[in-house]
Amino acid sequence: MTANVIPLRRIEPPETDALDAEARRYAMRFNAAPAEEILRFAIEEAFPGRIALVSSFGAESAALLHLVAQIDPSTPVIFLDTGKHFAQTLSYRTRLANRLGLTDVRDIHPLAEEMESRDSDGDLWKRDADVCCTLRKVEPLSAALAGFDAWITGRKQFHGGGRANLPSFEANATHIKVNPLIRWTSGDVADYAQQHELPSHPLAAQGYPSIGCWPCTHPVAQGEDIRAGRWRGAAKTECGIHGRTV
Repeated sequence: MTANVIPLRRIEPPETDALDAEARRYAMRFNAAPAEEILRFAIEEAFPGRIALVSSFGAESAALLHLVAQIDPSTPVIFLDTGKHFAQTLSYRTRLANRLGLTDVRDIHPLAEEMESRDSDGDLWKRDADVCCTLRKVEPLSAALAGFDAWITGRKQFHGGGRANLPSFEANATHIKVNPLIRWTSGDVADYAQQHELPSHPLAAQGYPSIGCWPCTHPVAQGEDIRAGRWRGAAKTECGIHGRTV
């Protein structure tokens, strides 16, 4: 039986080109700006009521969540509850949201019927990690973002790979993405968290500097890349939510 897939909203080339042009204008204006200035512009001026923060509530998430909460704690926060998170991540999500006073955290789950037809035994991650990420992250996020024009990410240039040259604003086929922390280092993240007494993810002290789903996340040894524990041993380095179609 052919599985039903959530269709991505089609955007004709002229609209895609317009998004690209808009993102470039903002990037030229704000690439050297502080994170708070980028966020305040995006939340209050460029996309008021039409922007969300997508957060994994991972090891580096607290700083960005705190910055957004200082500007507008009612900003929608999308958390992709894949059904494969560490228990520590789920408890941290609740604790941190309460601590920061975030009032609109949305737990987004894969559709039950899609899970039944495409991953009924729950081990799709063993067979095809890319398809698993599409089912549990990419498709649910596409649906969750349907009512927004832009979304905020916590990506940083120091993560390397495809993130090394990130701009502060970029466009995909449907949305503008705001990357306010592109120039932050791991030290900047730690300093900010300490300055504002933000609770850390319980697994951070156990060698997990980048945390996703438990089957595909492993501890990182000293000196390894911060994302070396994600999909260890595979060529895969991203879950897919930062492609051109989401």
